[in-house]
Amino acid sequence: MKYSTKFTCLILFTGVLAASCTKDFEKINTDPNRIDAISPGTLLNPIIYNVAGYNMLRSDDITFNLMQVVLPYPSASGGLHRYDMAENAGNGTWNTYYLWLNNIKEMYSTSVKSGDNNYQAIALTLNAWVYANLTDCFGDVPMKEATQGNNGILHPKFDTQQEIYTTLLSSLDSANNLYLTSRAMTYGTDMMYANNVTKWKKFTNSLRMRLLLRLSKKTDLNIFVQLRAMIDNPTKYPVFTVNDDAAVLKLTGITPLSSPWGRPVDFTTFRATAKFFLDSLNAFNDPRRVKFATLAKNPATNATIGYQGIPSGYSGSETQFNYVPSNVVQALVTASSASVTPMICVIMPYAEVEFIKAEVELQFNNLVASKAAYEKGIKASVEQWGAVMPTDYFTNTATAGATAYNGTLHRILLQKYYALFFVDYQSWFEYRRTGMPVLPVNAGIVGKKMPTRFQYPIAVRTNNPVNYQKAVEAMGGNENTTKMWWEK
Repeated sequence: MKYSTKFTCLILFTGVLAASCTKDFEKINTDPNRIDAISPGTLLNPIIYNVAGYNMLRSDDITFNLMQVVLPYPSASGGLHRYDMAENAGNGTWNTYYLWLNNIKEMYSTSVKSGDNNYQAIALTLNAWVYANLTDCFGDVPMKEATQGNNGILHPKFDTQQEIYTTLLSSLDSANNLYLTSRAMTYGTDMMYANNVTKWKKFTNSLRMRLLLRLSKKTDLNIFVQLRAMIDNPTKYPVFTVNDDAAVLKLTGITPLSSPWGRPVDFTTFRATAKFFLDSLNAFNDPRRVKFATLAKNPATNATIGYQGIPSGYSGSETQFNYVPSNVVQALVTASSASVTPMICVIMPYAEVEFIKAEVELQFNNLVASKAAYEKGIKASVEQWGAVMPTDYFTNTATAGATAYNGTLHRILLQKYYALFFVDYQSWFEYRRTGMPVLPVNAGIVGKKMPTRFQYPIAVRTNNPVNYQKAVEAMGGNENTTKMWWEK
């Protein structure tokens, strides 16, 4: 058989072309818009936004119901506002936190490789933030062996709460010492502090104060002495001193700072504000009411009748209420530059730091300092939500009996309850630590006992049975009312 000259040349040309394409294939097909390796900054914003957004949703789903802020209405029976907690209530929390803890671990590793102290410190802070919430939701959880699937650890051991808190507090102290405020953050711009290292350092120490206070019942740890040392040395331990320092995401509605609520209308559908939540705000004549709640109405005339909620855990039919109750304000979950109520994801407010200081000063019987911190905390909370602090808030004869500092922990913690509005699970954790504020136990509340934790997910019991059983035995059970180490 004979081949034509043209065909032979075509074969030779095709072969040369194929060899050429193979030689430069990787170079030609490399996407210039994709990064070859992640940096600490690549992971930072997704971690902050996704965890903060999820926490905001869970504050609405869990904390609002348990802490008598908002409840489903009408609600004939059951529900978290009646302390009826489903077995799977914590599944999303478990899965979401471990997902992002894996990312935080990666962020820390990349910051170590790049030799960047500031990103290492931030990663340690984010790790403490998420793990503290996780352990306070469940009790003993895997930490040291967690997120190590790549290393073949598929059935991690559970660490005790005491071990976890010891590790987290130590890591926050290390983070404080790692920060180099003179060194710029170069891996992109973070969405919370816009690369302000000093503010990140303040968040680290403020968070450490939160975690220390959680352990206040463990008298052998001298928690208040440790807190006193931090308060007395602001140079070494800078903390929040103004609202602008707070760990808060200001949501603009523009990606990536969009609202976690896909449909803001769901926030207010079939809901009512709780009576307990509004009663104290009414007693305070508080400017936050208009930011948090709508006015109740007379159903016959549609006339407004002030702020009136529904008792959390009520029994019987809703026909017993002869008014349309106050609801939550939809603007709280609607990101808009035109709104007078800011939409914010609050990780840790400045007001919380002042209430921690107020409690510490009260413990040391420094009533003047405690009063000053108490008043600063209230003012910070009011202004955080875009309201104006009344000049006579603590002196008005009609409200001073409910608002003026009176040297009691109850008064401090009632105001802290409002300062922790929409802050993940924090007011629930604080209630379990102190039993304050004193919540009414209405006739429809199941078992009359506040849940103290989520039960471990069924998947954990099924896939990690040996370590799960050890954790249950160590904690004394896997019930919603099983108390945790720091509660005892």
